[in-house]
Amino acid sequence: MKSYFAGKPLLKRVAVILALALAIYLLMLLAGHPQAVEKYYSQGLYPVICFILHPVLNIFPFSLGDLVYIAVVAYLIYAVIRLVKLLFKKRFLQASLLITGVVIGIQTGLLLFYIFWGMNYFRPSAAERLNLKEAKFTVPQLQAVTAILIDSANATRARVTRADLQQSNDTIYTTAINAVRQLGGTSANFKTYSPRIKPSLLTPLLNYIGTSGYYNPFTTEAQLNYQQPVFVRPFVACHEMSHQMGYGAEDEANFVGYLAATRSKDRLLRYSAYQLAVREFMFSLYLADSLLNKELKKRISPQVKADFKQERQYWQAYQNKANVITGIFYDNFLKANNQPQGLDTYNRMVTLVMAMYRKQQQPPGPLKGEQKLER
Repeated sequence: MKSYFAGKPLLKRVAVILALALAIYLLMLLAGHPQAVEKYYSQGLYPVICFILHPVLNIFPFSLGDLVYIAVVAYLIYAVIRLVKLLFKKRFLQASLLITGVVIGIQTGLLLFYIFWGMNYFRPSAAERLNLKEAKFTVPQLQAVTAILIDSANATRARVTRADLQQSNDTIYTTAINAVRQLGGTSANFKTYSPRIKPSLLTPLLNYIGTSGYYNPFTTEAQLNYQQPVFVRPFVACHEMSHQMGYGAEDEANFVGYLAATRSKDRLLRYSAYQLAVREFMFSLYLADSLLNKELKKRISPQVKADFKQERQYWQAYQNKANVITGIFYDNFLKANNQPQGLDTYNRMVTLVMAMYRKQQQPPGPLKGEQKLER
């Protein structure tokens, strides 16, 4: 008996589109139940995916994910050109087949995105899983912790040598990987499966869109912009590998990257984390009380200030309209994936660090010194 779709390729593709739409809809139903996502996906399917893919893809020193993205973009350019030609020649059936084929490709990509990693966006929050109470904090409390972080950044920067600032990217990668593995041995919440950070083949493009690194959810690879200032790279590496652990939200990846980096013995890695933390906390303090922010700026050492200036000048050299457009796109992407604050989600790391400080204060009292941060 002949298939109903025999000789009806367009109808067949429409049926595939409907089937894929149903699959995505069912996944989104699961996304509405965080505990189920945690049990069946984040603690069930996702570790299996990592256990299989990470060792295999780690064989390649370059990012396969970058090659996939390049191939996809090249095909989309080809598809647009071909579509224009087909429409010009009034070959509407072939044009319809091309359009439906692209739609199927997009739907398949979306489905793979959520299956391979994206469902981690919908698991219970890191605060819940790590038993951190995200209560509101006062401005004086924020000021106190910011001052401690500034002191820690000043102290670690003073220990960073010229040799540290001349570390090769391979050394930076190895140090970050070891830090992530070390953190993974402290709790099942930080379990890792062959973590790896790779230099992105797209680094020249990343500069122009203002991206320090990114995680490829289709290949589970973590990529780093290897041209940005050397003192920024180590923390970014830890941040991207935190995504490999299954921390989807950007504030959570920042927090876990911070934990991994500050517990390392490597001077540059530790400073990289504290420098990032100072930037995030100073921004939060500026929003809460700009006068206090101005006062605490005087506490930052000249070396740390110089690094902030160098980092700012680096990104300003690449600023353009594309940077603004991609920022808007990524902001909406985050909002669509359970991060309603959009790009401001990165700064919500402050809330998690404050919760950690509150938990560490036994009994309540003033927090002192860099060692207090690392318990």
